[in-house]
Amino acid sequence: MQDSTKDFFASVAKKSNGAELRGDYQYMSADYIVEQNWDAYTGQEHALWRKLYQRQEQLLPGRACDEFIAGLQTMNAAQAIPDFAATSAVLQQATGWTLVAVPGLIPELAFFTHLANRRFPVTVWLRKPEEFDYIVEPDVFHDFFGHVPLLFNPIFADHVQQYGKGGLKAMQLGGLDQLARLYWYTIEFGLIQSEQGLRVYGAGILSSGGELSYCLQPSPSRHLALNVERTMRTLYKIDSYQESYFVIRDFQQLFDYTAPDFTPLYQRIEQLPTLPANSLLAGEVELIPQ
Repeated sequence: MQDSTKDFFASVAKKSNGAELRGDYQYMSADYIVEQNWDAYTGQEHALWRKLYQRQEQLLPGRACDEFIAGLQTMNAAQAIPDFAATSAVLQQATGWTLVAVPGLIPELAFFTHLANRRFPVTVWLRKPEEFDYIVEPDVFHDFFGHVPLLFNPIFADHVQQYGKGGLKAMQLGGLDQLARLYWYTIEFGLIQSEQGLRVYGAGILSSGGELSYCLQPSPSRHLALNVERTMRTLYKIDSYQESYFVIRDFQQLFDYTAPDFTPLYQRIEQLPTLPANSLLAGEVELIPQ
């Protein structure tokens, strides 16, 4: 995707194309945890982090949701690549979550298990300067800047844990494709309705220099109210800006929509065709960005 990064679910496609995953997997534990080794980051890497952070921070007002901005301020991570342990200590006090360092993309079972136990995997390596605007795999900036701030919000933090538990169940039910689409269109590329208009909560957008502006403008892309079944049927783009964005009213709605048992939903969707990324169904009303 342009100006953004692939999430975990794109790893299968990468492996099937013969591409090697980035990251050092040599010294990881059985659950894919590694040492962050913060002292090994170079001055150039910290400078690149500051540059990335400053660009995104300047784009946030009027675009990012208030909950994200509040969480970002709590972390105080503008000056250098953050120490995961220090952030974990604050996050643990706030919502019971901790961060675990991982070498890069990890398998579904390890990913879901971490989330289900309120551990968020964060990649340890940072992109190169020439990848400032585009990177194929998620790096520490995407994972930390994009995802961690909202883990300070209790409702969203509970939602992510329930998603992890749902992922473990989906592995047994053949529902991973459907659940991946829901993850993509909410946790990675979700929008939320605020009193001031549409705002962003999806990490893939919040860590992107271009899509953060694009997604809130009138454009060929569609803006639709979130419907779980419809979202699970909708294909997504990994190499361009999204052609559809799904909007929630608030985080409580997201939690409530994803709390039920998805078993019958997976069974029903299996019998239905997938939908193109830019589809508009009969009766759907597009929301107008303001």
